[in-house]
Amino acid sequence: MPLPQEFHDIARRVNNWGRWGPDDEIGTLNLITPEVVRAAAAAVRSGRRVPLALPLHRDGVQTGMIPGRINPLHTMVAINHEIFGPDTVASSDDAVTMGLQAGTHWDGLAHVSHSGRLYNGRPATAITAHRGATALGIEKAAPLVSRGVLLDVARAHGTDRLPGGYAVTPDDLAAAEELAGTAVRSGDIVLVRTGQLRHYLAGDREAYAMPSPGLSVRTPEWFHAREVAAVANDTLTFEVFPPEIEGLWLPVHALHLVEMGMLQGQNWNLEELSEVCAEEGRYAFLLCAMPEPFRGGTGSPVAPVAIL
Repeated sequence: MPLPQEFHDIARRVNNWGRWGPDDEIGTLNLITPEVVRAAAAAVRSGRRVPLALPLHRDGVQTGMIPGRINPLHTMVAINHEIFGPDTVASSDDAVTMGLQAGTHWDGLAHVSHSGRLYNGRPATAITAHRGATALGIEKAAPLVSRGVLLDVARAHGTDRLPGGYAVTPDDLAAAEELAGTAVRSGDIVLVRTGQLRHYLAGDREAYAMPSPGLSVRTPEWFHAREVAAVANDTLTFEVFPPEIEGLWLPVHALHLVEMGMLQGQNWNLEELSEVCAEEGRYAFLLCAMPEPFRGGTGSPVAPVAIL
């Protein structure tokens, strides 16, 4: 089924192709300038550090809905091995097999294409079987440090968790921004809390997966207008699921990654951050969210930290 005209109309309004030159491979991360980072450092007052990543283990968030996106398989390859002989120093080593988008992660700009194109007009054939993303690889996204802003949509609604299938609108984002008392500004990384992760934290990953609240196809224009550098949330699918427009699958992915060149993150644990921000009355912080530099990767696990 071809993409509807509504999608193409939004795509035209948020498109950033050529904005930072024909060879650009980092998109809206260009908005994180040295001046933005210096200003972000001023958000640190108490020094409290809040981890935002889920533990990586074989019973993680993936349910098998997406083939190949396996939860981490942890294997010991050496246990107390005395490399230089008996009674010498021993070492233990381990290895992990996992999908790069299995746990808390960033989707890179090569993760999604539409109409045969990736961000900045590159052909989708730039993704190859042996080299992965020959352009727009996730390794291009480091370093990733900026001011983070929590838009606690669930709290703004007066609830712990938005209902499954709820589409977060621009009005919802504006209400959460008002709650935060902090205007989203150019170069910010926005974290959108729906409360959906509470299902997973309670042990029900099937309920976590679907139906899920998430971002509406109408929100990319809100992020574009504010020059947001990247967006992450606390759901498996990122956008509302099942889709709000019948037959239109992953339109927000396509608008963010392909049209805007904006990274998006999933499975971020924003529960403790929600409590800390409410307690301190501050919703802006220094955010360190470095992707692992997998050359040619279309995404990467991340262990983000908010520093207040």
